[in-house]
Amino acid sequence: MVSMSIQLQSVSDAPIAAIATATGPAGVCVVRVSGAGALELGDRLVPTVGQKPSQREGGTFFHARIVHPVTGEALDDAVLLIYRAPHSYTGEQTLEIQGHGGAIPARRLLEAVLAAGARLAEPGEFTKRAFLNGRLDLTQAEAVCDFIQAKTEKAAHVARAQLDGALGQRIGLLYDRMTSLCAEVEHLLDFDEGELPDTFAIEVGRGLSSVEADISGLVATWNEGHLLRDGALVVISGLPNAGKSSLLNALLGLKRAIVHDEPGTTRDVIEESFALDGVPLRLMDTAGLRKTDNEVEREGIERARTVMSQADLNIHLVDQSVPFDEDAEHVVNELSAARTVIGLTKCDLPSAGAVSLPIGITQVRLSAATGEGLEALRSAMIAKLGLDHDSFAQPVVALRHVTELRHAMQHAQRASEALAKGSEHLVIAANQLRDAAEALGRIVGRVYSDDLLNTIFGRFCVGK
Repeated sequence: MVSMSIQLQSVSDAPIAAIATATGPAGVCVVRVSGAGALELGDRLVPTVGQKPSQREGGTFFHARIVHPVTGEALDDAVLLIYRAPHSYTGEQTLEIQGHGGAIPARRLLEAVLAAGARLAEPGEFTKRAFLNGRLDLTQAEAVCDFIQAKTEKAAHVARAQLDGALGQRIGLLYDRMTSLCAEVEHLLDFDEGELPDTFAIEVGRGLSSVEADISGLVATWNEGHLLRDGALVVISGLPNAGKSSLLNALLGLKRAIVHDEPGTTRDVIEESFALDGVPLRLMDTAGLRKTDNEVEREGIERARTVMSQADLNIHLVDQSVPFDEDAEHVVNELSAARTVIGLTKCDLPSAGAVSLPIGITQVRLSAATGEGLEALRSAMIAKLGLDHDSFAQPVVALRHVTELRHAMQHAQRASEALAKGSEHLVIAANQLRDAAEALGRIVGRVYSDDLLNTIFGRFCVGK
């Protein structure tokens, strides 16, 4: 069997506490307490009730007056929910106190809980404990954060599927298959060279190729995962007066950018959020590309070129109502056809002549004034970003996942190369397979370190 080095992190026995609801006026606030002694801590907050929280069954709730354990002041009338291990979010004894909403009532409840013996939870500590207690794998824990931060229905749908274990199950199976292959190779190390089965390299190689193909399939979902979690960066570029600000306003359905006939009106990058087919976009209007002596405008143009180079998609506008000159042609020829849609703007006006565009670049006729071509532009954007109605039907990976998957692929390929060289390279193959398995294990948390956990759960808010 494969020996995996797993660093275990002890879970503190001290109950942790935090406000689990957003700050500000609300009907209800929730203070969550979790850990050994959480229910006994609750006894000190409701001294006047007959049956104390520590004596009640899990899955029950009751109404009581919360009293400060030190001052004896009556703080709030609340509902207390009892969760007994392992049947709670964290897998530990858990007490939830539902009091009146609002910043001051919530703070007073939390201060009372801390005075009763709890400590303030760190960001993501409740979910971290859920992972350490086997309630979630790491992909599910990350999905909690993705679900909370989802900007569109589609992003929420994918996060929900990952929270149900869709990605973790696939990675877990790959991990099991890789460790099994590693075990087979390590078992062969006990044989003398002349005793090795004739077909061992072929059989292990066939199994390894199958795993590599499945890893490659998951790596291919990275672009979709990146778009859902981070949002696509879409830049609107073009020469001055090409209609960039007008298009931004038309796409948003509001007057966000100033529109004026004077060239150079937009002198900085304007960013707005926009959803396209369920995918969040960072839509940027940029300064018109031209030579200028104005220092402020020149800085805006440099910023425009910078975001153009970083964009997932560039919508480059060409005003077809004015002659297509050398400056316009020079800019267009520098664009990446794979990441660009050309918008021929002001098509409600007479054309000034032919527009010479590179072969293969997508183009759409547009009029921000009449709305002509906007639906065609949206369709072209969906195609260029690789979105369609079948997208996100399977689990999609995040940056951490794809990095580890690529490491696993590299080690698997090196193992294949070692196996092809013969039995004298079995030790190298076994080591590479072990490294590949560990990379897969880190994705779901079969193998982890404190640094990895701190990085993942540091993204969370306090209270989750």
